[in-house]
Amino acid sequence: MKHPIPAAKTLGLSVAICLGLGSLSGLAVRGRNLTWYAQLAKPTFTPPSFLFGPVWTVLYVLMGIALALIWQRREGNQALLLLFAVQLLLNLAWSPIFFYYQRIGLALITLILLLLSIIACIALAWRHKDITLLLAPYLLWVSFAGILNASIFILNF
Repeated sequence: MKHPIPAAKTLGLSVAICLGLGSLSGLAVRGRNLTWYAQLAKPTFTPPSFLFGPVWTVLYVLMGIALALIWQRREGNQALLLLFAVQLLLNLAWSPIFFYYQRIGLALITLILLLLSIIACIALAWRHKDITLLLAPYLLWVSFAGILNASIFILNF
């Protein structure tokens, strides 16, 4: 059965939540933290820094749309809504752990937990193909980020 597109208010609020929390997390990536990051040994497949902002913006919008759909279908989806909140909090935690506190190993553990929570979200949402498709690029990017984080950890310790 087809579900209607979420109401504009729910959609706007959901996207704003994801973008807003993502922006808060991004505050950790500033000043001395960028100098520290620039000095780290990084793998050859590290994307240029200017790419991260636009990619995360698109991902946060997709996550916001997924959240709106989850919220709209919340009856019977309480576990999915809770799991989405957990992965969003783990996402929010990663940048400060990595950039501000400069704890590459702890950031990797956080990222692994984030990855597992995204996989769990997709598994719980499996009957809603639109939600799973919206979260798929996020899963791929976080998987890549995990490989990048692990590589930086190995190269610097």
